[in-house]
Amino acid sequence: MTLKTPSRRDPEKFPAFQLFILAIVRLAEPIALTSIFPYAWALIKRYQIGNEEDASFYAGLLISSFALAEALMGMYWGGLSDRIGRKPVLLLGCVGTMFSMIMVGFAYNIWIALAGRVIGGLLNGNIAVIQTMVGELVTKPEHEPKAYSIMPFVWSVGTIIGPMIGGLFADPHESYPYLFPTGSLFQRFPYLLPNLICAALLLVSIMMGYFLLEETHPDMQPRISLPDHTFLSENTPLIETSDAIKRPAVDMRDENYGTMRDRDIKEPKDIEKQHTNIFSKRIMAVVVSLSIFTYHSMTYDHLMPIFFEDDRVPIHALFGTVNPLYSPGGLGLSLQAVGMILAVQGIIALVVQAVIFPPLAERIGVHRLFIIVTVLHPIAYMIVPGLLYVPDQLLYPAIYFCLGVRNFLSIILYPLLLILIKEATPSPSVLGKVNGLAASAGAACRMIAPPVAGYLYAMGKRVDCTALAWWGSALVAVFGAVQCFSVKRYPARNTEEEERFEP
Repeated sequence: MTLKTPSRRDPEKFPAFQLFILAIVRLAEPIALTSIFPYAWALIKRYQIGNEEDASFYAGLLISSFALAEALMGMYWGGLSDRIGRKPVLLLGCVGTMFSMIMVGFAYNIWIALAGRVIGGLLNGNIAVIQTMVGELVTKPEHEPKAYSIMPFVWSVGTIIGPMIGGLFADPHESYPYLFPTGSLFQRFPYLLPNLICAALLLVSIMMGYFLLEETHPDMQPRISLPDHTFLSENTPLIETSDAIKRPAVDMRDENYGTMRDRDIKEPKDIEKQHTNIFSKRIMAVVVSLSIFTYHSMTYDHLMPIFFEDDRVPIHALFGTVNPLYSPGGLGLSLQAVGMILAVQGIIALVVQAVIFPPLAERIGVHRLFIIVTVLHPIAYMIVPGLLYVPDQLLYPAIYFCLGVRNFLSIILYPLLLILIKEATPSPSVLGKVNGLAASAGAACRMIAPPVAGYLYAMGKRVDCTALAWWGSALVAVFGAVQCFSVKRYPARNTEEEERFEP
């Protein structure tokens, strides 16, 4: 007699459907988070906070407040998902983000908008949870480059849609007066419409996740199907144990049943502690690399719309000076044009993620490719100030060239870091906590990056050297290029043995 327990997915196959549902749940979040980028600077100027020259600094504070709160709670949500499961924590994060969007949309001063961003960050632990779920869905190393490229791919799609929503629907009374006349709700709350659209998308993702997404926590899944060659009879214990999904059933008539064998001897507690230490040198080296990358990548995202929208000095005035550091203002583009440029940037990132990254990682190797793109990253920041010297007829091709260089490097680097974090995790039992640590560190850097970059831009604007902010980001990227050599690649671990703490 052969007895099998139903299973919803084969661990040997690529989990395409579950990753698709996870991607849908993930998609609404980058849309919500990036929709504020095109109008954050305009929002600060509308609320008249500080001097106009300091608007970039306060816009950075508004954007980074979400990351500050997220950094404080990242490890908590990651650890909670280890205890109660990934799915409830993930859905709660989506609900928190949706509430945050509605609060920001109805804000009538900067402090309510700031409170909304903080509340959203406190309730959101989705970065760590989603990374953990991908790691648990993918059990075969050859599937990792493809799987770990999906969530950054989804983020790229979100960065296409989010800035478009923010740029096209912010202050609709001003942009579309015939649709949103004087006295309408959207005149009183000029940034409500993009936030309502994002909240509606989040609601759809919550519903799909609730009904279609499976729990991935190893101890909270139903028993999987046993292999066809597994012998089961009336003497086989049918009571499910805590590790029933990890080991095949045992025949009690076997002559070795009940005897002590070497592989059943537990390791000492000090070895068990080694398998649950999330602050090891190996893990911390990858977390530091992720933190440095997150910092300078966030400065790029924050500075780009400010630099594009800032007033442009005539190009002949730039060539008429002998000061090589003279780089006043920005490119003088409209808010709608910036929204479309950010959307095109998302398309570039999407192509890099879907078409270039998987074969490149397979051909070059994860660790070697990680070193290459990290070392080249400072170039992405050094070339941006040169856009001031580009004639108007060539400006847009030059902008897209800069965005292409940046996205090629950053979109490839992020999934590589996720793979390295998973490989550095000593045991699946602490995967959520490790990803929570990485998410908290990354969120802390996203918190620091916008105000620091905004301050450097404001200081550079006073001395006609806005390139100062870009050079500051390039310097941080140089530190990352040096630090990346401390990240070592280790052979793939035996997950089944580590789960049992076997020597």
